[in-house]
Amino acid sequence: MKIRKVALITGSSGFIGFHLARFLLSCDWKIIGLDGMTDYYDVNLKWARQKLLCENTSFYNYQGMVQDSKFLDEIYSSHKPNIIIHLAAQAGVRYSIENPISYVESNLIGTFHILEMARRYKPDHLLMASTSSVYGSNKDMPLHENQKCDNPMSFYAATKKSNEVMAHSYSHLYDFPITMFRFFTVYGPWGRPDMALFKFTKNILSDKPIDVYNEGNMIRDFTYVADLVEAIYLLISKIPTRVNKRQDIINNDSISDVAPFRVVNIGNSQPINLLDYIKELERVLGKEAKKNFLGMQDGDIHKTHSNIDLLEALTGFLPKTTLHEGISEFVKWYKSYY
Repeated sequence: MKIRKVALITGSSGFIGFHLARFLLSCDWKIIGLDGMTDYYDVNLKWARQKLLCENTSFYNYQGMVQDSKFLDEIYSSHKPNIIIHLAAQAGVRYSIENPISYVESNLIGTFHILEMARRYKPDHLLMASTSSVYGSNKDMPLHENQKCDNPMSFYAATKKSNEVMAHSYSHLYDFPITMFRFFTVYGPWGRPDMALFKFTKNILSDKPIDVYNEGNMIRDFTYVADLVEAIYLLISKIPTRVNKRQDIINNDSISDVAPFRVVNIGNSQPINLLDYIKELERVLGKEAKKNFLGMQDGDIHKTHSNIDLLEALTGFLPKTTLHEGISEFVKWYKSYY
């Protein structure tokens, strides 16, 4: 179906929100960006992203919290976006141990207000970010959308799984379509300073040691941000429908039996050992890292590996960025920015 190109993106000055907004703007979309500009990490990085977006006259910038329902109503009545992409959240597994209340406020209460807005205005499609962390202690690899996710290993993962459950109930009760994305370790230019690639690059270039957890015995499904953004773009038009309205039956679909609701993995499906990831970064930087080997961190999981068969069946998309290309692009950005 033809989609009217007006989208509200929450978290538009965040890492993924910025890249998605910039991509959609390049496709002639009108983008309404909402960001709370919180200080979880360097706000100057968020301001720099936002400044680039504001150079495009089709970008409408708002600063505020998704918990403010009156503010959401004002934004919606001014622009009437037919697509809502909810990316705003308190991120980070480790920080959820130190400051769990911020996850309640942002991820639970904030998402509730987005769902309430969708209930009132019935967008053509609500798309929301979840995380591979919801798979928790699952060991059956690759991880697929129909696996049980009842054993989260962090409070961050618990709030994101709660978002999925909340969204399903709203989709069922109020009959509007929702797609949940489960992201797998996203990296790339303009990345967050709390993420591994950013910290590794910063410390290696500064001749400081890098912390390598679980003695380096970690495996991650690293997903380049441009691949992730393209996948989101293609999923916008793949609107879930109720059972009696479905025409295409997809094997192993995660679509609900009782709601226009679907969960989709977005990953690279090529898991990399953390030490190999560091070696590739060392090659790109031309410099060896001083490694500080540590034990496993609370809330962390040993391995992620995405099954992206559903993503491919829905969109035909497969990731195309190699690890070398992705790390090289990040390093190029990091050196030019810092």
